[in-house]
Amino acid sequence: MLNHVDFNRHMTDIEYRLETREVRGELAQLQHRMKESKLPVIVLFEGWDSSGKGSMIASMIQTLDPRFFKVYNTKDPTPEEQRYPFLWRHWRRTPERGQMAIFDESWYPEVSRARLENNLSVDEAYSRMESINTFERELSQDGYLIIKFFLHISAKEQAHRQEKLMRDKNTRWRVTERDQYRNKHYKEYYRVYDEMLEKTNTVFAPWHVISAQERRSAMNEIYQVIVQSIRSALDEKKVIIPSEYHAQMHTFHLVKKPLLEDVPLYRSIDEDVYRNLLHKEQKKLAKLHNIVYRKRIPVIVAYEGWDAAGKGGNIKRLTAALDPRGYEVVPIASPTPTEKAHNHLWRFWQHFPEDGHITVFDRTWYGRVMVERLEGFCTEEEWKRAYQEINELEYELQKWGAILIKFWLHIDSDEQLRRFKERQETPEKQWKITDEDWRNREKWDQYETAVNDMIRLTSTEYAPWTIVESQDKKFGRIKAIQTLNDAIEARI
Repeated sequence: MLNHVDFNRHMTDIEYRLETREVRGELAQLQHRMKESKLPVIVLFEGWDSSGKGSMIASMIQTLDPRFFKVYNTKDPTPEEQRYPFLWRHWRRTPERGQMAIFDESWYPEVSRARLENNLSVDEAYSRMESINTFERELSQDGYLIIKFFLHISAKEQAHRQEKLMRDKNTRWRVTERDQYRNKHYKEYYRVYDEMLEKTNTVFAPWHVISAQERRSAMNEIYQVIVQSIRSALDEKKVIIPSEYHAQMHTFHLVKKPLLEDVPLYRSIDEDVYRNLLHKEQKKLAKLHNIVYRKRIPVIVAYEGWDAAGKGGNIKRLTAALDPRGYEVVPIASPTPTEKAHNHLWRFWQHFPEDGHITVFDRTWYGRVMVERLEGFCTEEEWKRAYQEINELEYELQKWGAILIKFWLHIDSDEQLRRFKERQETPEKQWKITDEDWRNREKWDQYETAVNDMIRLTSTEYAPWTIVESQDKKFGRIKAIQTLNDAIEARI
């Protein structure tokens, strides 16, 4: 893509003022339309050192209301950030609906320059580019507008700009040894940049490669692209993914699981046997937790299940074996206004563990295909699309190296009713039962259909569902801890 850029484009100052006067005014108006329409916009500036990314961002934001945008200057990941999944820090910076996020470099240096400077293998670079395409597609389908610029200059122009900065003692600090190294190895960087652009140039997030040899013509083109892109997004409202791209999306091998109605619930365990097994399995888990920490293996345990199925007690017995410095339990409730203003997966990216730690989710990202589906909190298109998005999320976690365990705690309708009545009649347990629990119970059959769909469509080879028979809570607790122990032992 880089070889198609025309380096001969120039504008006079008068031409620039005339060309951009109206478009800059329109950009200011469009920003307020974005806010009203709740259109989230991401603008990325990538390109060569000394190509002018910073100064062009500074010019662009002069026309914008600072209350509705944020600029991120992305640096190389810190040692702490490297302990999380590749996209973790970038997911966390996605803007709310109606807001604009402007990136002075983003996730792309981690698939381009990293190949030459951080010994990133070709296979890993391609894997990350696949992750980026998935990330950008999911955001685009959720209504995000992604505008990507690559500012291109020649090796000669880059060297000239560095020399000019070096001549002034007040700007000399801006040219580092690494900047000079990159200029000397321009051809090598050209190759990895060009390949990155080719592999991540998609219909939903295309690249705009801009000649930055001359600042005014580059800035004019940037304004034109941004205004046209926002205008089109506001008018069209929806991103259509071409059918040929669907064929390129990742497909997942699914593990067949029984329907809930076919799961036998008679299994139980005697009290004495339970206590002995609980002590044994908790002792084993405590040892495995130390190994997980030493080997820096992240572990994610996801709990779903019927109301009153015993998730709280199950989680309590499992975490009793863990070092409190190395785990966290994350209870998931209804999304807050801030969480609703983001992509539905955004709030879960806030809580994934660093490597070597364990995170237990008490309810999860599967709410999209259960309660949100049945209560009408999202559209049919959104919850149907979520199966693919969830599989892709868990695929990212698996690629990162996480052990991912998913439990569905299962009881029958009669047992749930018995437990509901017990809670109502026991003063210290009454807080556990709500009107919403009774409303959900009235939709038991609909929920059972949704759960069967969920298990069928998201039980992948790397993250299969474990249906935990929780009619007898003691049996369910032992099965959950044993399942986690087995998974960790298999990994180590």
